[in-house]
Amino acid sequence: MGLLGVVVSLANTAEPLYLGLHGANRPSHEGVVPLYDRAVALCREAGFGDVLLRGDTDFSLTSQFDRWDGDGVRFVFGYDARANLVERAGDAPGEIYHELVGRAERAVATKPRARPVNVKDGVVRQRGYKVLRTTAEDVVEFDYRPGKCKKDYRVVALRKNISVERGEAVLFEEYRYFFYITNDRRLSADEVIGEARRRCNQENLISQLKGGVRALHAPVNTLNANWAYMTMASLAWSIKAWCALLLPVSPRWAALHGEQRRRLLTMEFRTFRQVLIDIPCQVVKTARSVRWRVQAWNPWLGAFFRLLDAL
Repeated sequence: MGLLGVVVSLANTAEPLYLGLHGANRPSHEGVVPLYDRAVALCREAGFGDVLLRGDTDFSLTSQFDRWDGDGVRFVFGYDARANLVERAGDAPGEIYHELVGRAERAVATKPRARPVNVKDGVVRQRGYKVLRTTAEDVVEFDYRPGKCKKDYRVVALRKNISVERGEAVLFEEYRYFFYITNDRRLSADEVIGEARRRCNQENLISQLKGGVRALHAPVNTLNANWAYMTMASLAWSIKAWCALLLPVSPRWAALHGEQRRRLLTMEFRTFRQVLIDIPCQVVKTARSVRWRVQAWNPWLGAFFRLLDAL
């Protein structure tokens, strides 16, 4: 049975908020609007004052833009490179384009590592394969009104200069356009693209749900039963996130404890299971007490006992 899952997650902690399941022959965005609305309501109930929806081109549902905008929900979605948009971006004067400024790299506490030799690139050039290389990324923005909307929205166009090469020779260069649509007027054009690209972190969540907790497997024979299994199994991943959020931070060791919380929040489930679940213990029962003797040490035992005291 072919199945297709829909995951609506909280970007702050990578917690799955709502999961949907339907047949693989259905559109990937089918049924996502009620899940979006429930997720927005849940976040506001939890105290979030600002909600931003992100998604790729399949989830750019223009019929809902006006309603979300009127409800105070911000959104950044990928948008299909339709002919009218490509023509509009291509006709834009070159002087209004600017080079894309990416997110600043994380500061390295020690020394930056030397970049290893790109062996694959040498093999590709030696064997004369045709390759595509991005030589420049430029940005322009303009207002655009989708057919199902009554308002104009902000479209950010990313123009990639692609060099088509074979061996050491450059065959030709071409432009490819990528579009992002948003109702946020406060973000810069570069920040809009950055928000859209950070959505790709959800691929890591999907990978963990699939291979870590095996939530995206379909072990039973009905749609509802597989959805129930998927929901229950994904709670294991949420427990990891809740452990990170509940981990106490002592003021004296704020830097160390804060880093442990961050690492626990971004930790793969397999590692989480090894350091905080599969802890070998000896259970000793006496007349008036029960003791657990930890039989092996790992660097996370301190965090484990702090979490135990907090719970």
